[in-house]
Amino acid sequence: MTARVRAPELRGRGWLNTGGRSLTLADLRGKVVILDFWTFCCINCLHVLDELRPLEEKYGDALVVIGVHSPKFEHERDPAALAAAVERYGVHHPVLDDADMHMWQQYAAKAWPTLSVIDPEGYVVASMAGEGHAEGLMRLLDELIATHGAKGTLHRGDGPYVPPAAPDTLLRFPGKAVELPNGNLLVSDSARHSLVELTADGESLVRRFGTGERGRADGPAEVASFSEPQGLSLLPAGTADYDVVVADTVNHLLRGLRLETGEVVTVAGTGRPWRTAADDGVALSSPWDVAWFEGQVIVAMAGIHQLWWFDPATGGSGVYAGTTVEALRDGKLPDVWMAQPSGLSAAGDRLWVADSETSALRWVEAGELHTAVGQGLFDFGHVDGPAAEALLQHPLGVCALPDGSVLIADTYNGAVRRFDPASGEVSTVDSGLAEPSDILLTRAGEVVVVESGAHRLVRLAPGAVRTVAGERHRTERPPSSLAPGEVTLDVIFDPAPGQKLDTSFGPSTRLVVSASPPELLLEGDGTSTDLSRRLVLNPAVPKGILQVVAQAATCDADVEHAACHLTRQDWGVPVLVEPGAAARLPLILRGLDS
Repeated sequence: MTARVRAPELRGRGWLNTGGRSLTLADLRGKVVILDFWTFCCINCLHVLDELRPLEEKYGDALVVIGVHSPKFEHERDPAALAAAVERYGVHHPVLDDADMHMWQQYAAKAWPTLSVIDPEGYVVASMAGEGHAEGLMRLLDELIATHGAKGTLHRGDGPYVPPAAPDTLLRFPGKAVELPNGNLLVSDSARHSLVELTADGESLVRRFGTGERGRADGPAEVASFSEPQGLSLLPAGTADYDVVVADTVNHLLRGLRLETGEVVTVAGTGRPWRTAADDGVALSSPWDVAWFEGQVIVAMAGIHQLWWFDPATGGSGVYAGTTVEALRDGKLPDVWMAQPSGLSAAGDRLWVADSETSALRWVEAGELHTAVGQGLFDFGHVDGPAAEALLQHPLGVCALPDGSVLIADTYNGAVRRFDPASGEVSTVDSGLAEPSDILLTRAGEVVVVESGAHRLVRLAPGAVRTVAGERHRTERPPSSLAPGEVTLDVIFDPAPGQKLDTSFGPSTRLVVSASPPELLLEGDGTSTDLSRRLVLNPAVPKGILQVVAQAATCDADVEHAACHLTRQDWGVPVLVEPGAAARLPLILRGLDS
């Protein structure tokens, strides 16, 4: 029998959404508590926020969700930036600011996102990494509520969430912008779940498309609804019976906007996120930007680290580039790795890509993906100079200029950067901006910046190019110390209550292991169907990253028409190879390590 584990106390730099009150586990006794370890740059974390919303609504008097924000990027350590993100993404539960990663270590988290479930008596009863756990959580909550209701240890009632004051601005966290044929600007007003047409100066509202409430309804402007829309692409005249393609990000849809009537129609996607290759060309996953390139719309599919194509004439779509592996690798489009592509800009034979999680500027040309600036998932900063040495920090937008250079919305550095392919140099054009998320070059030659964190559009002053020495940062998560030689990797997966492993279409589990540098692993890399693996670590390599991808297929047990579920997680585990250290590395996909 597994020993019961008392949940570690809640400690951090501060709290949000509690009305200034600090919470303890004693305050939450009698409730089921879900701790959601997240960081606001992470698309999978944003998916989990969406998965938790219906659970909070259904179990609101018995369940308390606590967001534990354990930051990846330097910018995410800024408490003001965290407060903005909590509003931007509609987080309607308390959030603990875990700036020093104390809670992350106490709960042995090794991946964003990670969920820990605490029962009404204060014991950790489950942990799970990644997204796609909503169905399993629902079954677990039903079981815990029934058990503790019968024991008398469940206390129903209002939770500790205190909503902040509602802001009053024309825009709220705008995402992207495009110039319309009449010279006005169309902006995705992301936190208000709508699109707005502004006058050419970006100051006055012409009309709004969408009710302003989350939803996915088609219809006239006053009826239609979106959920955190982002990218916009104006189609060439006559391409389709609508004029603008909209990346309706949280709905996992592409929408079409008819400018003359204001009508909104759904043109691609099912409203549910992509889960497996069987969804290719059917279900989307957090489309973040769209651009017209090579006679089709290219979609930055941030949720699965790919680019897709979409044909407005036929409604067809499919994978354009990427494998779903979250990392940085160049090459032929089917084989490349990306990490949350979030900005696109086409110029001639090149498509420029802001690859946000690798803090990279990349481009597509002649069937291949190349990297201009960027070094990987964990290296970032604000450094100008030769592109091979320059650093960005989570860029979300990009804009190709007529002279061949490229402007970058360097979001977490609060800057606009410029890359000149001719010289190979990166420079800073402007700084001191609040999370710029897109850049638009108008037909009149003006550069408009979507300053998302300041809820406005601003125009860039010409000729303000300068060089910044800046700082280099590297995300240093607490490493796992492992012994050289033989080590056992155990991925723990326990099906949710009422589910069983599903072998209907072959093996129910899959494990892929690789290392950076590759020399870290003498044996054990590759793919298998067993969630346990013998590894041999090289004693001559003192540290590195173990890249582990695990998935498990389950289905509902003992029902006539069983629903199927896929749970998957990617871990990049920093390891130190030290004599006398542990010879076992447990990673929890779902369950508890006994």
